[in-house]
Amino acid sequence: MKISVSKLPGIGQKITFKASEGSMLVIVVHHTGKRELYFFEDSDQDEADFVMDLSPDETRELAAQLLGATYQPADIEKIRMFKKQIIVDYIKITEQSPLIYKTIEESDIRNHTGATIIGIVHGDDVIAIPEIDTTLKPGDVVMAVGKDEQISALSKLCKGEG
Repeated sequence: MKISVSKLPGIGQKITFKASEGSMLVIVVHHTGKRELYFFEDSDQDEADFVMDLSPDETRELAAQLLGATYQPADIEKIRMFKKQIIVDYIKITEQSPLIYKTIEESDIRNHTGATIIGIVHGDDVIAIPEIDTTLKPGDVVMAVGKDEQISALSKLCKGEG
């Protein structure tokens, strides 16, 4: 993939991604924060096949999804290699958990368990890479990464088991 960035005087910045199969994605980021997304099936075309306007929040959500915040296909060989070292797990926070109604910072999960929260599912909302001031609520499902014993410690904390 070839990536190029160019300034658009008075408008903002243009980022162009050219894929090896010949397609192209162009993102125009305006000074106002507005983003325009253009897709060209053939990078030599003058007119985009698809155009979409995105708000800053929509752009962050799209980026989070592309990064695999809610689903990350796994390479089975890498899973076997890291199986005993790194685990990603989804853990539901119960009413009995001492974490409820605390922010991630207040709960000090990383220091207590060693695990790191990389996402939170709250009803239909998905928070990818939550900020430290995000409040944990009963019923939230945290996506965490860590070693087996770290995930186990976080699971017990989320369930109120010690």
